[in-house]
Amino acid sequence: MITEEQQKKDERYMQMALDEAHEALQVGEIPIGAVVVCKDRVISRAHNLTETLCDVTAHAEMQAITAAANTLGGKYLTDCTLYVTVEPCTMCAGAIGWAQIPRIVYGTSDEKRGYHDLAPRAFHPKATVTSGILEAECRQLMQDFFKSKR
Repeated sequence: MITEEQQKKDERYMQMALDEAHEALQVGEIPIGAVVVCKDRVISRAHNLTETLCDVTAHAEMQAITAAANTLGGKYLTDCTLYVTVEPCTMCAGAIGWAQIPRIVYGTSDEKRGYHDLAPRAFHPKATVTSGILEAECRQLMQDFFKSKR
């Protein structure tokens, strides 16, 4: 059960991830944003860069994990929480698992490519997941983006 205080923190950090998603949108990327928080301190913020870098692995989560590891000086993010606007894909879930991130918070599910159906055990075995934080806003941003592409 999440406390009211934790809910407020989750919403604040998810709003930061949404801000990153809006930045991605501004540069023509799929609007997904991510934030890594360590002991109530934001240590990295990122958004999708797959088009910008011409790199299919440049997802928001991957960018945020790399930046967080560089900030902390180590590959394991065992004191961190990852906030991401959309459910991680299997590639990102694997990286999240390898980084040993103990808590993952996401906004809206990804029914086509989300880890939950495709790789439900990709995260570290002790990791906890919270979904649905600012879900409507996260989902609407994605829906509007893909409508504009059709």
